[in-house]
Amino acid sequence: MPPGSIVRGSWRFDAIGTSWEILTPSPLRRDAAEAVEARIAAYDRTWSRFRGDSLVARVGREPGAWRLPGEAGPLLDLYRELHEATDGRMSPLVGASLERLGYGASISPVASGPGIPAPAWADALAWDGAVLSTPRPVVLDVGAAGKGQLVDLVADVLEEHGVDAYTIDASGDIRYRGEPEGRPLRVALEDPRDPRLAIGVAELADGALCASATNRRAWGDGIHHVLDALTGLPVADVVATWVTAPSTMVADGVATALFLTSPGRIPSSLGAEWARMDSSGRVEASARFPGELFT
Repeated sequence: MPPGSIVRGSWRFDAIGTSWEILTPSPLRRDAAEAVEARIAAYDRTWSRFRGDSLVARVGREPGAWRLPGEAGPLLDLYRELHEATDGRMSPLVGASLERLGYGASISPVASGPGIPAPAWADALAWDGAVLSTPRPVVLDVGAAGKGQLVDLVADVLEEHGVDAYTIDASGDIRYRGEPEGRPLRVALEDPRDPRLAIGVAELADGALCASATNRRAWGDGIHHVLDALTGLPVADVVATWVTAPSTMVADGVATALFLTSPGRIPSSLGAEWARMDSSGRVEASARFPGELFT
């Protein structure tokens, strides 16, 4: 990972293919910054499907029984819960279809083939809480919740190093912990039809906000990164979602699930509040979504 720069409590850098910024009341100590870099690098070595030496790359080349790191439990448990809530439409097994559509190590303007349905979870994966067994090679993609989880893991590192107030922004996946009696963080909700405009504002007192939109990571005609696992094709009915939750992993995962199911199917136990825009431009939000909508 490039070293980035730490100036007056603002550290900007690129990691896992996207831009990050960490804001703190004062500049991070070097040991804290190095621990953040090490945590991100370790996560990337496990979960990236864009590098040939990752564990996920090995899973894509050969069958086997793979002992996964501790973060795999919460991540795959959330995937399983949202897989069921979406009747199988959200799945970590959409990687092969993403690659066929052009979203491989680099986005190609020309797909190598049409999207394909993801394999059934029960046929492709067996997970016992520590070991993932794959009877045949499978292309895993945990991008629907993994970036959010990594934000949470970085927050854990900061807190372990005594940082008790921070804003972490990983290209729209935001984790905020304010100073005692500080003001909530106000975040504009970008209009996917015109990034210069906002459709509302969310307020975070302490927690996470994740946004997802089909105009992000889009290439070709109507091709983007949010796929229906049952068809292998990009979704079309919903164009943007915004979710607040206690953890960034949950907010990130639910932000994807809302493209694929009705909000009423999202388990209330996850503690998520949401807003979403459909392809006609209509916006709806949960009763307790923290903020205001302009439309």
